[in-house]
Amino acid sequence: MSEETKNQEVTEAATQDELDSFVSLKKGDTVKGTIVKLEDNQAYVSIGYKYDGVIPVRELSSVQVDNISEAVEVGQEVECKVVSIDDEKEKLVLSKRAIDSENAWEQLVKYQESGEVFEVVVSDVVKGGVVADVGIRGFIPASMVERHFVEDFSDYKGKTLRVKVKELDREANKVILSQKDVLDAEHEVNKQKVIAELTEGQQIEGTVQRLTQFGAFVDVGGVDGLVHVSEIAWSHVDKPSDVLSEGEKVNVKVLKVDPEKGKISLSIKAAQPGPWETATEQFKTGDIVTGVVKRLVQFGAFVEIAPGVEGLVHISQISHKHIGTPHEVLKEGQEVQVKILELNSAEQRASLSIKETEEAPADAAPRAEKSRKSHAPREVIDNPNVSMSNEGLSVTLGDLFGDKLSKFK
Repeated sequence: MSEETKNQEVTEAATQDELDSFVSLKKGDTVKGTIVKLEDNQAYVSIGYKYDGVIPVRELSSVQVDNISEAVEVGQEVECKVVSIDDEKEKLVLSKRAIDSENAWEQLVKYQESGEVFEVVVSDVVKGGVVADVGIRGFIPASMVERHFVEDFSDYKGKTLRVKVKELDREANKVILSQKDVLDAEHEVNKQKVIAELTEGQQIEGTVQRLTQFGAFVDVGGVDGLVHVSEIAWSHVDKPSDVLSEGEKVNVKVLKVDPEKGKISLSIKAAQPGPWETATEQFKTGDIVTGVVKRLVQFGAFVEIAPGVEGLVHISQISHKHIGTPHEVLKEGQEVQVKILELNSAEQRASLSIKETEEAPADAAPRAEKSRKSHAPREVIDNPNVSMSNEGLSVTLGDLFGDKLSKFK
């Protein structure tokens, strides 16, 4: 045998040995490999075959990938399914997404049955919510992302969320996840703990979370309590938004705790000194102060002289002239000067006068005197039948009609 023939046999033997060392593949096989290159929006994978396989970007993930480097990196080990193989063209197409999907369904079913909480990364923000890659496309509706309303989710991409499986439908390839369920459960545990530690009469600091027409919800240790509009301030409040703003820190007093219903009633005004508590320091009898007419009634007017401190101006103390009703000279919201006649902080009562802050009309006293004199008997000095003492008439019926009366006897 020639030397050339021997060398050819050795080369063929070596080539056959190399070929025998390569794995044999067919469509549908599952293989493991390592990412060796990222190029032309596809990943090249070494799986021990006679040439590298490629994973097109569409086969990398169950969610849309704009840049292949967002899904995989060189050196990463991956498990793939053979999509197609063409040895003549040395073209081997693989799918990482297919294997991820198969594994994901099995794991998601376990999560759903156990109620386990797991983490996902938001891969995309879409209309109506956000999307996460959990081996398959997992959708988190907008209403299930947070406990509160979120208007814009644009900054959620790349954010890690803790979720539970809400709904699975393999036939429809549908996976619904919820972070809100996780947050609600944690909130409830914390709520019960906070409620158990709260006592009626306790004063604590809170943060205004929400404002409504009927009051304000204040966060006290992660749990919201209601401050009714009537408990916001000692003075009248039409709308909570007139005096409070969301995020504002406030001191509140615990009025009532209902563990069964999970409700907490709070008061801002009760955590502050009452207006009547400081009224005696602020005012004294005889002071003339400016007030505002708050209410008009038949018998007088209630005037506020300080926030939460109202006194009554009796109808007789409104004007020097006679009036039928307070409405004749006053109107609600009118600013008036009043004199403090009496102040009783213990009973939260004050008597006020408007007319004593004004000078009486010049003819007021003479007119009253004339009125009294007009009803007095006149003196008749020249009449012999009237006594000089002016104490009254001294004429008798007998003197005047004696002769005529005798005829009837």
